[in-house]
Amino acid sequence: MALKPKPRTILETLAESAVALDSTNSPLKSLVISKLPDGGQTVIYLGTLSGALLLYSLRIPPSAPAEIAFLRRVSIPRSVNAIHPLVRIGKILVVSEGFLFLFDSGLLEPAKRISLFRGVTSLSCKFRTRYGYINGSSQNNFEYAENGNVDSSNLVAIGIGKKLVLAELILSGSLVIQKEINGVLDGSIINSLWVDDSIFIGTNFGYYLYNCVSGRCGLIFSLPDSTVLPRMKLLPKDLRVLLMVDNVGIIVDMEGQPVGGSLVFKEAPDSLGEIRSYVVAVRNSMVELYHKKTGCCVQRFVVGDGSGVTWILADEESENGELVATATSSKLICYGKVSGEEQIKDLLRKKSFKEAISLVEELESEGEMTKEMLSFIHAQVGFLLFFDLHFKEAVDHFLLSETMQPSELFPFILRDPNRWTLLVARNRYWGLHPPPTLLENLIDDGLKAIQRAAFLKKAGLETAVDNEFLLNPPSRAELLESAIENIIRYLQSCRGRELASSVKEGVDTLLMQMYRALNRIDDMESLASSENSCVVEELEALLTESRHLRTLAFLYASKGMSAKALSIWRILAKNYLPSSYSKDQYEANDLQGISGAFTFGRETAALEASKILEGSSDQDLVLQHIGWIADISQVLAVQILISEKRDNLLSPDEVIAATDPEKVEILQRYLQWLIESQGSDDPQFHTAYALLLAKSSLEIEMSDAVVGIPKNGMEVSEIGRSTMFDIPVRERLQTFLQSSELYDVEEVLDMIEDSELWLEKAILYRRLGQETLVLEILALKLEDCEAAEQYCAEIGRPDAYMQLLEMYLNPKDGREPMYKAAVHLFHNHGQLLDSLQVLERLSPDMPLQLASDTLLRMLRAQHHHYRQGQVCISLVFSNYFYYCRC
Repeated sequence: MALKPKPRTILETLAESAVALDSTNSPLKSLVISKLPDGGQTVIYLGTLSGALLLYSLRIPPSAPAEIAFLRRVSIPRSVNAIHPLVRIGKILVVSEGFLFLFDSGLLEPAKRISLFRGVTSLSCKFRTRYGYINGSSQNNFEYAENGNVDSSNLVAIGIGKKLVLAELILSGSLVIQKEINGVLDGSIINSLWVDDSIFIGTNFGYYLYNCVSGRCGLIFSLPDSTVLPRMKLLPKDLRVLLMVDNVGIIVDMEGQPVGGSLVFKEAPDSLGEIRSYVVAVRNSMVELYHKKTGCCVQRFVVGDGSGVTWILADEESENGELVATATSSKLICYGKVSGEEQIKDLLRKKSFKEAISLVEELESEGEMTKEMLSFIHAQVGFLLFFDLHFKEAVDHFLLSETMQPSELFPFILRDPNRWTLLVARNRYWGLHPPPTLLENLIDDGLKAIQRAAFLKKAGLETAVDNEFLLNPPSRAELLESAIENIIRYLQSCRGRELASSVKEGVDTLLMQMYRALNRIDDMESLASSENSCVVEELEALLTESRHLRTLAFLYASKGMSAKALSIWRILAKNYLPSSYSKDQYEANDLQGISGAFTFGRETAALEASKILEGSSDQDLVLQHIGWIADISQVLAVQILISEKRDNLLSPDEVIAATDPEKVEILQRYLQWLIESQGSDDPQFHTAYALLLAKSSLEIEMSDAVVGIPKNGMEVSEIGRSTMFDIPVRERLQTFLQSSELYDVEEVLDMIEDSELWLEKAILYRRLGQETLVLEILALKLEDCEAAEQYCAEIGRPDAYMQLLEMYLNPKDGREPMYKAAVHLFHNHGQLLDSLQVLERLSPDMPLQLASDTLLRMLRAQHHHYRQGQVCISLVFSNYFYYCRC
């Protein structure tokens, strides 16, 4: 719903003058504001009942009061009913009791009576709008003449009874009839308006519209009775016509269709005028201004002495008219429109903020005010509200201003002088609010004003203080919190704007201070850890004093001050105090990857430190802090060491030397990364990695033995699993011993020689070529027949199988013979065994069934092998004899 305007000053008096009449003091009948063709001087014509025609000039100097000067006076025999200037040709037409008289604009030449027309009841000069032109000429310059061309600026519509005559005023001063319109109107023509192709006609029966192009004439609407006289007023700014019915004005367009709402006047006005967005009405001695869109009366004042004498009114009848004049037989007064800025200032002084903004938007939509001025006024309103302690509403207006700079709020936060003192614009506004002061002082002054206002109200006096504050006075703490919260809201918005670097620094630094004032730790850390323009020197002492060390560490890191940031994280990890941060801030976060394992406390300090070190190429800094991080999380320590985010990789020798030998998993993971990801072929690293894996495997073996877990050589305890490794340590050891050829086999073997790591020892003995020891481990220690037989196949000699059979049949150490394994060997590789040697080695204690099966399989295998040999020999000889015959 449109905002109802409050009364304000739109028209102000420019100049006034006594009317130079004769002693008869004849009443005025007509008043017109026009311009002379030479130089555009503003002139005013007055016509009286006695036939006097007076000419005045209006001069409005840029820096001096306006002046009205009497120029001359002429007379005609009859009453001056209407005056119609033809500015382009320097003439005026005067209607006098049914006759027409022609004067020059300066009233220097004698009047000429136009005898062609008598009984004239109305006259209207054609008004050409900017829409009625094509390439600078009228669209219809030649539409109304049957013979020859006609300049539309000289066209007039003359009403004579029920007849309408269209005529052209030629240079000789005569009117040439172009067209007569008869029989289309009911009643006599009382008044008319000609705008482009439309002629509005008022009769004692109603309003009609005649179209000059189509020749059609239609009734717009009828008057309620014949006693109501038609009255119309052209509103050139919006290209509308106001049609009056008693005290109601109906606004229609050029097609005669109602647009917008109607204007309801207090009484039927004596005269009407237009100035910009307002219709001016005068009744007796009262002048009223009505807004055309809202229909509200926005200004009302009395002219003269208020004696009730009839005043007449005139405007410039221009799209951009700025003047109106009122006159009686004794006085002439000219009024000018108060500038939009002055109207707005007046509203702001009255604290009518909504009305001021509404007026600004209205003036902008009408092209009378720029967007820059709209932004300026939003800022001005914001400061007025700010000093009235309405901080939320103030910031709402600040945010609507595109020209206000965030540095304008700095003096409310920082004492002068400060780093940003010179950035603050001085005297930018209209002086309607006090100069900036610190928030605490502003609020204290505001509270004192509220107390004074409450006292005055009890005494029955009105005050400018908001009633809401009087009924429910706010506390100082509430106001201070509201002010800071809303300043935060504004500064946050400013971060997304294009600002000078120095202003950005001020915005972010003050934003951090505001967060600290409200202890908004999440926001502090978010700002400090993101890209920001905070000035560290301005915040160091402040954050240290308030124990917001985490925020300071984030800030150091964001500025590349890694050493300082890491020192703080180290202190927090060592002397962690739960009060130094909010635990809740982490509970809702879903940290990615390994970060999800840490929620708060020492682990968080280590995590944040690791983020810095992962990208650092400062080897000394990394090695300085890797120790305490490793004490908290070996996973994070490894991430730092193997990070590829840094430009230059760390020296492996330095890393290994600086790493605590007890941190075996760190060394393992680092060496694994060197070998597998970086492709290192340094035997020293390969050997070190194998020894570390062997050491861990031995520790696991000892742990298993203590706990009493049943095991065999192929099983790997779950204790061997680490948070850094998905594969058990023994499996990694076995894989590495088999895949790498660069480690020192004997050194690794020395470490595990007395252990139960049989498979690992088998791999190492195999590297050394100790076939017998490998077979003993596979066959006797691991009892892995498949692996033992596979190894014999790799050796590739039949005696290897006989050696394996000997181990099965005579396992030593008091163990029972492994007959089933022997039978398995006979079954798979019997053809490779010598029968006599097998019989010699068979024990008399071997069960008969197993022995018979063994011999049968062996003989079958040998027989099969013998038959295969015979077939092969036969094939060879057959092929030989065939080729011989050929």
